[in-house]
Amino acid sequence: MGNSYAGQLKTTRFEEVLHNSIEASLRSNTLVPRPIFSQLYLEAEQQLSSLEGSSRVDNEEEEEEGDGGLEPSSLSNAYQLPPPPEGCCTTDGFCQAGKDLRLVSISNEPIEVPAGFLLVGAKSPSLPDHLLVCAVDKRFLPDDNGHNALLGFSGNCVGCGKKGFCYFTEFSNHINLKLTTQPKKQKHLKYYLIRNAQGALTKGPLICWKGSEFRSRQNSANTCSSSLFPLLEGSGSLAAFPSDPVPGTNSIVPVRAQQAGPASDHPSLTTVTGPAVFNGKDSPKHPQLVKNNLSALPRPSALGILPNSGPPKKRHKGWSPESPSAADGGFPQGGGNRAKHEGSGMSCIPQAGLVGSTSVTIPVVASGEPVSVPDNLLKICKAKPVIFKGHGNFPYLCGNLNDVVVSPLLYTCYQNSQSLSRAYEQHGASTVQPISQEMQLLLTVYYLVQLAADQVPLMEDLEQILLRSWRESHLTEIRQYQQAPPQPFPPAPSTAAPVTSAQLPWLAGLAASSCNDSVHVIECAYSLAEGLSEMFRLLIEGKLAKTNYVVIICACRNAAIDSCIAVTGKYQARILSESLLSPMEYQREVHYELVTGKVDSLGAFFSSLCPEGDIDILLDKFHQENQGHVSSSLTASSIKKTAMLDAGGVPVCASYHLEPRGVRPFQLAVAQKLLSHVCSIADSSTQNLDLGSFEKVDFLICIPPSEVTYQQTVFHVWHSGVLLELGLEKEPVTKQRVEQHVLKLDVEAQARFKAFLQNSFQNPHTLFILIHDHAHWDLVSSAVHNIYSQSDPSVGLVDRLLNCREVKEAPNIVTLHVTSFPYALQTQHTLISPYNEIHWPISYSNGVDLYHENKKYFGLAEFIDSTLSGHSLPLLRYDSSFEAMVTALGKRFPRLHSAVIRTFVLVQHYAAAMMAVSGLPQMKNHTSVETLEITQNLLNSPKQCPCGHGLMVLLRVPCSPLAAVAYERLAHVRARLALEEHFEIILGNPSSGITVGKHFVKQLKMWQKIEDAEWRPQTYLELEGLPCILIFSGMDPHGESLPRSLRYCDLRLINSSCLVRTALEQELGLAAYFVSDDIPLEKGTKNEALESDGEKLSSTDEDEEAGTEGCFEAGSTSEKRSPVKRERSRSHDSASSSRSSKASGSVLYGESLVQPLGPPQGELARSPPPCGPSEEGRTPGEMQRLRVSQGSTVISRNSPGLAPQPDCSLRTNRRSLQVPATPSSQLSSSGSSSTCAVPTANMLVLQASQCSMAKACRQPPVVFLPKLVYDMLLSTDSSGLPKAASLLPSPSVMWTSSFRPLLSKTMTSTEQSLYYRQWTVPRSSHMDYGNRAEGRVDSFHPRRLLLSGPPQIGKTGAYLQFLSILSRMLIRLTEVDVYDEEEINISLQEESDWHYLQLTDPWPDLELFQKMPFDYIIHDPKYEDASLICSHHQSIKSEDRGMSRKPEDLYMRRQTARMRLSKFAAYNTYHHCEQCHQYMGFHPHYQLYESTLHAFAFSYSMLGEEIQLHFIIPKSKEHHFVFSQPGGQLESMRLPLVTDKSYEHIKSPTFTPTTGRHEHGLFNLYHAMDGASHLHVLVVKEYEMAIYKKYWPNHIMLVLPSIFNSAGVGAAHFLIKELCYHNLELERSRQEELGIKPQDIWPFIVISDDSCVMWNAVDVDCAGEQSREFSWSERNISLKHIMQHIEASPNITHYALIGMRKWASKTQSSEVREPFSRCHVHDFIILNVDLTQNVQYNQNRFTCDDVDFNLRVHSAGLLLCRFNRFSVMKKQIAVGGHRSFHITSKVSDSSVVIVPSQYICAPDSKHTFLAAPAQLLLEKFLQYHSHRFFPLSLKNHSHPVLSVDCYLNLGPQISVCYVSSRPHSLNISCSDMAFSGLLLYLCDSFVGASFLKKFHFLKGATLCVICQDRNSLRQTVVRLELEDEWQFRLRDEFQTANAKEDRPLFFLTGRHI
Repeated sequence: MGNSYAGQLKTTRFEEVLHNSIEASLRSNTLVPRPIFSQLYLEAEQQLSSLEGSSRVDNEEEEEEGDGGLEPSSLSNAYQLPPPPEGCCTTDGFCQAGKDLRLVSISNEPIEVPAGFLLVGAKSPSLPDHLLVCAVDKRFLPDDNGHNALLGFSGNCVGCGKKGFCYFTEFSNHINLKLTTQPKKQKHLKYYLIRNAQGALTKGPLICWKGSEFRSRQNSANTCSSSLFPLLEGSGSLAAFPSDPVPGTNSIVPVRAQQAGPASDHPSLTTVTGPAVFNGKDSPKHPQLVKNNLSALPRPSALGILPNSGPPKKRHKGWSPESPSAADGGFPQGGGNRAKHEGSGMSCIPQAGLVGSTSVTIPVVASGEPVSVPDNLLKICKAKPVIFKGHGNFPYLCGNLNDVVVSPLLYTCYQNSQSLSRAYEQHGASTVQPISQEMQLLLTVYYLVQLAADQVPLMEDLEQILLRSWRESHLTEIRQYQQAPPQPFPPAPSTAAPVTSAQLPWLAGLAASSCNDSVHVIECAYSLAEGLSEMFRLLIEGKLAKTNYVVIICACRNAAIDSCIAVTGKYQARILSESLLSPMEYQREVHYELVTGKVDSLGAFFSSLCPEGDIDILLDKFHQENQGHVSSSLTASSIKKTAMLDAGGVPVCASYHLEPRGVRPFQLAVAQKLLSHVCSIADSSTQNLDLGSFEKVDFLICIPPSEVTYQQTVFHVWHSGVLLELGLEKEPVTKQRVEQHVLKLDVEAQARFKAFLQNSFQNPHTLFILIHDHAHWDLVSSAVHNIYSQSDPSVGLVDRLLNCREVKEAPNIVTLHVTSFPYALQTQHTLISPYNEIHWPISYSNGVDLYHENKKYFGLAEFIDSTLSGHSLPLLRYDSSFEAMVTALGKRFPRLHSAVIRTFVLVQHYAAAMMAVSGLPQMKNHTSVETLEITQNLLNSPKQCPCGHGLMVLLRVPCSPLAAVAYERLAHVRARLALEEHFEIILGNPSSGITVGKHFVKQLKMWQKIEDAEWRPQTYLELEGLPCILIFSGMDPHGESLPRSLRYCDLRLINSSCLVRTALEQELGLAAYFVSDDIPLEKGTKNEALESDGEKLSSTDEDEEAGTEGCFEAGSTSEKRSPVKRERSRSHDSASSSRSSKASGSVLYGESLVQPLGPPQGELARSPPPCGPSEEGRTPGEMQRLRVSQGSTVISRNSPGLAPQPDCSLRTNRRSLQVPATPSSQLSSSGSSSTCAVPTANMLVLQASQCSMAKACRQPPVVFLPKLVYDMLLSTDSSGLPKAASLLPSPSVMWTSSFRPLLSKTMTSTEQSLYYRQWTVPRSSHMDYGNRAEGRVDSFHPRRLLLSGPPQIGKTGAYLQFLSILSRMLIRLTEVDVYDEEEINISLQEESDWHYLQLTDPWPDLELFQKMPFDYIIHDPKYEDASLICSHHQSIKSEDRGMSRKPEDLYMRRQTARMRLSKFAAYNTYHHCEQCHQYMGFHPHYQLYESTLHAFAFSYSMLGEEIQLHFIIPKSKEHHFVFSQPGGQLESMRLPLVTDKSYEHIKSPTFTPTTGRHEHGLFNLYHAMDGASHLHVLVVKEYEMAIYKKYWPNHIMLVLPSIFNSAGVGAAHFLIKELCYHNLELERSRQEELGIKPQDIWPFIVISDDSCVMWNAVDVDCAGEQSREFSWSERNISLKHIMQHIEASPNITHYALIGMRKWASKTQSSEVREPFSRCHVHDFIILNVDLTQNVQYNQNRFTCDDVDFNLRVHSAGLLLCRFNRFSVMKKQIAVGGHRSFHITSKVSDSSVVIVPSQYICAPDSKHTFLAAPAQLLLEKFLQYHSHRFFPLSLKNHSHPVLSVDCYLNLGPQISVCYVSSRPHSLNISCSDMAFSGLLLYLCDSFVGASFLKKFHFLKGATLCVICQDRNSLRQTVVRLELEDEWQFRLRDEFQTANAKEDRPLFFLTGRHI
């Protein structure tokens, strides 16, 4: 069917297309047939012209346009450019007028296009990366079909605007194309240019030229098939052609999106669309995808659709390596029409170097005739060759395209190395030359030459070689940029003299000559086409049988080389071609092979291998023979189980115990790290998280859609108790309630997630932690979801839910990603700040055990260590016989995917091993030693344990269809062997739960003591101790944990071609394990009953290869080998590892059990046989044979004559599934047999049997790996890390540059994260792709954390613990420590007969209250160390007072209680909430509140000068003050009237003196006042004004004068009271003018401590009206309630001081029985400034000033009332307050501690002066050392010290009696009291000699007079006539230890005569 229809629509053509379409639809079961008309109007001929003609490299000068276009042009007839005009611009990319024409430069500029003109892109050979913009008359351009273009040219220059170019030659000169060939528009005008959505000019579709240049290729076009398979490769897509076509080949291939527009100037950061893998049989996987692509075409052309002009014929297949529609389709990057999306199960496995130097299309085009691929290539070669395009032009391939695979990976790698110098120039290196093409190719040959026969080339290795070579040649230029360790690659040839293209083939051939034909070099004269043809010819002729790599070089023309490399080695080609399939394609391929019955040939082959006939026939025969009774060999165990029995007679196994649940030290450490990160987010200035506003914690855990993982997580949450701790549930917590907090990310997740968001929105005071567990799963962008929404709704679900706007913006949601493999979340575009990453801590640092745990984690690093010499037990192994079998079958069945072959071989091995163990010994020859060992131990482990505990074998089969096949087959074999009750086979599928047989469920319930009849195991952890094979399917594990009884992790079937770090590590993570730390792992216990890892005797790998190949091809047996050869077996192959010399377990399984080489019987009886390398030296005569038959045990020896036989059979039997040379029935491996003999009544007794669970805690499982993976893990690169670590970290990311440093072994997790953040970018399908603010802080999400740690290490427990401690911290944030101390001196309280009778009175009755006596005793517990105040009622015994505390313990030891803050609490500056934002004056949108400073002066005679205070008044508070008009001077503070009644207003202004507590002081009274209007003034010292104003911008400040900067609280109280009295007078005079009486002005103020946090009220319930019996309860109330209650008291103005109790938890009924007391009030007082006008605070005091003031008020005859039914709670604040006063020496360098005894000294002495106020030194000295002045008073409470007009604390062991010298004052009667001392402190004129003579003193009583200076001291002595009764000595004069300028106080002491 030629294409002779030149575009005309003919009837026959229509019929043909219709026929094809109908046929395709009939044959297709999945695909949408191609639209008929798109086929009709796009002729094949035109297609080929657009395919081949217009996608060639632009600077391809060799193609002439004539009919002989295939001839290479010589230099002699090159096109001569006319010389440019004088003085014009000749710069590439600019026109001769000097205007820029490059698309990248002018894409956003407005360009005037005349009517009828189009903008097109021209290609310049000197600027291959750029398009030049031209305006061309569209009449001279072709239509979509390549027709109707007028001859000639008409165009304009868009740069300079010059118009009317009529010749393309003239135009090309003007725009500086600088052509070396005849200018032709068809050749150089390449693309239409179109405007994108943003209005920018971008590259559009190709111009569809049809010209004479293509006539020469018409013949080849005619022979090409009607079925064209495009290789869709944007700069990184791959092509893979499966072996057989699938129905529906004629389907539309979705167009590959390609980045249009300008190339990036930063090659290292350029992102390129990821690798697309299409193949002819099933490329468009989804109909939806096809529709989307069609609808996304930029214009209604059929450019993107490739024709299939006839039914597919194998003989005629044309294939173009560059489909223009694929490569250059004008789709915007990142559009919804991606052909492949990585990361969602559709990704191609990552290829190194997929980042092009720029995002231009790959300029690889055809040259010459197409190369025909031979028909029987696959059949003859046994593998599809993989051809890697290299440099230059690649020819067309046609013919049998299914049998080759073409990949651009190598081309991309070379391109990247060309862009290398530019990458380095960005970092400041000088301009350097990139590595030459010749050198690249030569290095590649060197690399291939040194690869071993079983190694596969890795692009990462080649990149490192190229980088190293380039770095060495330019070391000086780049030394500043980057230092990297040298790579252990083959030495690169010296770069001193550059390699020329002429030398290249010779040098390459020389390099390849040493490799024994492994690398074959073909040199071509004209084009690669001839080299490829030659290669195909050699392949067909079988001359490349030993060749793995063919290097084709064409280096003859123009010094430019063309090259490609074909991988022809069967092993390498198979692995590489399969590696180009995405996981989804891989699954589809396997499914197709299973469905179509292709695998039947495998089964037939296996049957032919078995000498006794088909295995199934054997099984049936065995089943019939043994029907009715279980296999005798299994029941004939004569081991006497000496087991313990429990009370019910049920056997008990001592080794089986469930793990105690608890938080390990590591988990706690990680939880605390998480908490500290959350706190640091809250503490940062960004205000992204306000922890203070949250009251509780809630959470949601999102997990992948795996039923087992879901149940496992639910179980963890349930048993952790976290729901109870968080207060989310009450006991008992049901499973249904737990499930509300775990979300499986499946189809139903969206609705539940919406509810979660709604919940978070409705509860702004709850902090929601959104935990994304297994966070490396499903990182697909939600944009991709649009394409796949029909086929797989869960694609992109994580992005849609966790990255939605609501989650990002919610201020109360913190997202925590948890994963073992965080690499895909550590890219340049990540949302997670590097500061928000938490890595699992290391257990050892510098040899110190940081977190002591009794279990040691055994992860990947430890598994690798176990393979190193010195360990007795390599835990990582590979099975060489299995690998050899697979390789041989791979050659025999080249069309089958290796996963299918591997699965079938392994299942066959397991089946044969089960048969061998069950009594069909001949089947041992058809399995491998490793599989036999696994099966023996699986079947025998239950017999070692009285309870029947066994071990688990994990069989990992990633592909679900294959897992189902394996399950059915093994279950069938098990059933035929009657082993159903010996072990279970479980199919583990992510989408479904676990199914376990009834018999085993019963066993599990018995072991785990479960009573529930309905119980079924739902997690793998619940299968603890169950003997089973777990067939674990699913492309990726989803975080399922495995039980401790896992002994074998069989990973031989993992997709070894999927070389990605995440994929490998998560497979190996299945085996991660905790082992008991107390048992050294290296020293295996001597007689492990179940581990037959002993000395395995086998051939080396080389012997394997030789024997197997021959056996499969000719059915021959391998040659017999002598036992001496054993010495060679030292490889890491587990079968031949001499290091795995652990003792083997007792294996009892049938007629022909070979006992390992043990000592003679006598020795055997004494001790268990040693097992190890020593066995190698034993003679065969010592081998013992153990036969178990009908319960009797016979131990016999082999005769010496038979000795060699087991060995040679062992040699052959290692050949799995081959015909043995001799029908030997001996088990052929000592390692797989037993070291434990069978005790019987008359025979020797060996060790007792041991349960497999006993070893579970001591030994990690043994892991079997594919050889490829094993080598990758055990080979290290120069960094010292396994090669696996340098792989691409995840399929959804790509490297920013091929030329990057290697990871280093010394890197911490944090450094590794930074490495990936620098060197990887997400692919376009990755959810972070759109987050392009690379590395900038603002691109990180502030409330997003990442927790990473090794698999199975306990991350779930850690984050659940984090939730607990976070909740506790939030509760702690809402709790305060309040002082909780009982009142003191209750026992000293006088029991008067008088009681205040009315218990329920809300207010005191004035008349009754005036009759109450005043209680002088101090009851406040903070004064426990203060002196007692005596009154005449008390008779105090000395023992009534306890011992005082040490001064330093005073603060530390005060009792506190933790209280939850109520809604009426006072807060410090850390509290933020919506309600009090305005009150606090903080608003994000406004400046801090404006304030004004006002001076306020008044005179006070006692200070002798005018006092000037300053008010800072915020604008919002000015209404509380009166200002003069005009002038705005502050006149007074407004005061209400006594008669005012307002429920929303507090009448009394509140003053809070404070120092050192700008952050911690409780000044936010908004909630305490319940929002009521109130006036609150902070009283601060001048030097602290600025800091208080910063923290409390909306509070009124009263700033004390600077002279009070070092004063105590007395000064503040004194000034507050004096100011308020002065203000009261001002207000009275102001309001008197308004007709208000002076007595009606409100006279009260509140003086409150800055630590009052909450207030309480006591509710009393009286039994009767007059009864003294009552009950009471206390509740928290607002300060507003208390203030309004007190302010409403009748006759309130008659009270001078009102206060309340201090709260204590142990408040006695007696304390609240009396509603009111007349006693001392403290902390929170309501002061009547009018009544106390003449009673002042002592402004000098630091301590006890409130007691002193209370005594003065009472002695003045005024009333103090304490409301006992109200109490105040005081918060313990550790900073500021009285603790801010430090007493230090004035000598700055003195570090001596100053003790209180040094606070005073003799006058004029050389004592060290102290930097502290004199008054403070005096008070502190008297508190601790007053006994020096009053020795008689010590503990002499009946003779107190008389203190006149003041109360000073003389310490707890001295009592004082306070008297006032004022006339008419109330004093106690002292007539009958003798005092032991007299204290006169700064006494004024009211104290006279006559006053003192009223009092009586004991003989020897002491006097202490304290005055301001020595002069007044003498005057006082004279004035008071003290020398009459007191004796003074000169040495009895003292002063405080102050310098003269600090005005010390002076003392004089004397004795009473």
